[in-house]
Amino acid sequence: MITMRATPMSFSRTIYRLHEAFVEWSAALPLSIVQLASRIAIAEVFWQSAQTKLASWPVTLQLFAFEYHLPLLDPGLAAIMATTTELSGATMLALGLLARLASLMLLGVVATIQIFVYPDHWAEHLMWTSLLLLILSRGPGVLSVDHLVARRIRAGG
Repeated sequence: MITMRATPMSFSRTIYRLHEAFVEWSAALPLSIVQLASRIAIAEVFWQSAQTKLASWPVTLQLFAFEYHLPLLDPGLAAIMATTTELSGATMLALGLLARLASLMLLGVVATIQIFVYPDHWAEHLMWTSLLLLILSRGPGVLSVDHLVARRIRAGG
């Protein structure tokens, strides 16, 4: 009876082939799905934040006056600006409407929060930034209003 023993080299080649198959399989995932998931995920974060502010506006004003301490801005104005940016940015991202602009707006919100409000929450802010940078750099994907408008413009009408 002849038995075959696996050699370290054949084992390495098998692992390499499995890895290559996995890389090929994962690379087949359409980027537009990743872009859509990123847009929805980060839009939800900012939508919920704005809804919390709107649910109790007096508390929101107190937070902006006593906890957030944004320099050079009246707390009432800062609260309005933050809430408006979160609502509009989240809506724009969810629809994929002017998504790169929305990403830039929300990156400004994240930078403000990181620098002036909660600098110790850098890991969460880095996650938000990563999603926003993906959308800013790669666009909203084919499942977006931006794509539909661009396609219509390219078609000449």
